[in-house]
Amino acid sequence: MNGSLRRSLGWLHTWCGLVCGWLLCVIFLTGSLSVFREPITRWMEAQPIAPLDAVEPLDQSSAAWQAQRYLAAHGAGARLWRVQLPTSAGEAVHLLWRDASGTRQIALDPASGTPVMSQALRKTEGGRHFMSFHYMLQLPVLGFWIVGALTVGFLVALVSGVVIHRRIFADFFTFRPGRGPRAWLDAHNAAAVLTLPFQLMIAYTGLCIFASSYMPWPVHAVYGSNDGAHARFSADLAPQAPAVRNTAPLDIRAPAWEHLLGQARGLTGQPAQMLLVDKPGSASASVRVIGRADPGQPSSHLFTPQASVLFDAASGDVLQVRLPDPDSVSMGARIEGVMRSLHFADFGSWALRWVYFASGLLGTLMMVAGTLLFSIKRRIKGQHEFGAATQRFYHCVEALNVACSAGIGVACCAYFYANRLLPLQMQDRANWEIRCFLLIWLATLLHALCRPRNRAWAEQLGLAALLCLCLPLLNHWTTGQNLWRYAAAGDWQRASVEAVALGCGALLAGVLMKLRRRHQRQRLMP
Repeated sequence: MNGSLRRSLGWLHTWCGLVCGWLLCVIFLTGSLSVFREPITRWMEAQPIAPLDAVEPLDQSSAAWQAQRYLAAHGAGARLWRVQLPTSAGEAVHLLWRDASGTRQIALDPASGTPVMSQALRKTEGGRHFMSFHYMLQLPVLGFWIVGALTVGFLVALVSGVVIHRRIFADFFTFRPGRGPRAWLDAHNAAAVLTLPFQLMIAYTGLCIFASSYMPWPVHAVYGSNDGAHARFSADLAPQAPAVRNTAPLDIRAPAWEHLLGQARGLTGQPAQMLLVDKPGSASASVRVIGRADPGQPSSHLFTPQASVLFDAASGDVLQVRLPDPDSVSMGARIEGVMRSLHFADFGSWALRWVYFASGLLGTLMMVAGTLLFSIKRRIKGQHEFGAATQRFYHCVEALNVACSAGIGVACCAYFYANRLLPLQMQDRANWEIRCFLLIWLATLLHALCRPRNRAWAEQLGLAALLCLCLPLLNHWTTGQNLWRYAAAGDWQRASVEAVALGCGALLAGVLMKLRRRHQRQRLMP
């Protein structure tokens, strides 16, 4: 660490980037996929394709009535009811309730109220898996803190990288393909400069939205350190306190939810997306109607609160109204909302989500290029800083490079394949999809440890390309649905999932062919 500031920061950038870079590649890739978690979930649920002329949402009043009738008969005594209303023709109404035996869920036909027992009821976490893995690595507590520490390391690597690369902006316009380490350095610099504002923003906002968890001491200093401290902190961020509740006995069949939907739409100007019933059947029961913003009409504000209306479940009285207007919430809630909107791309149109997706992939490329650059430089210089274990250490580094770059792509594809190949009635099916993702990712690491470096790269890139290109065929074979039927029905969300898979497969195949041509030229050289 002795020497100039740039030399010290160069050491910090190299080792901080290497230690954090492997998992950051995975975090950035899954975060990029989670931008489109709704289309991915729609594709993985494999619900029937609605005809092109049925573009208007179904009668939500009928769906709400069927949900209320079913829950009153089968969910009595539950602590919570959740009703996910259909937003387009052909969709089911999804019910979830929690009772003493655990969490139960079912899908109903919104017209007849009968349980859906076909392919429309495919239990899956869908795109939500990529989002949860992005911020906690499927480790509920430990992973949450690991991601926080990696994010701090990422910010350190970004700032130190800007300092040590004095010609970073000039090098952005220089690309020398096929020149060994210089080519990877140019790719690393170009991706970094192009997405530097995005990466700084995404890392900073990611820490901010969990600031009260990573640094709870300010909240404890103001609200105390007991169990209710965070609840009081969240209540102060709420737009207004609920009105005083009545204590009359409750008939769980009244008032009719369809009337509450119409009243909520009149108050907020938005159709309903979900109903949450807290403590159904009790005197303190409440019904919260959550609104749904039109994705085709982006908001003019960076942050728009989610509209909702809270009703007394017994009388139907309005207890709380949250308008989709930033001025309707406190300044603290507005600041927190802006951070969340920036991180989750909850503002703007679908075009903005594509920008986030592309920026996330470029950020992943920057980290892949950085970790590869480290390995190539050490391989050329032949340093022996770890003594007899140096060769084994750098072999493990190469294996981690492969598993966290190409291997994670294979694991993501395997997650989609597991969704189509696992039996529909399999117990704990959604969790087994996630287990397949994790097991395949572990298998790619073991494969990279057992194979020579070049072969491991070629084999895993080739497998990822093959899985991407064959995904539409698998979908057609297992569900009868395909890209052309999605496009013909105007279902562009599910169509885009398969189109992106084909594009990624073609791109990976092109990279693989280029690597093979380069290796062939190297073998022919004297």
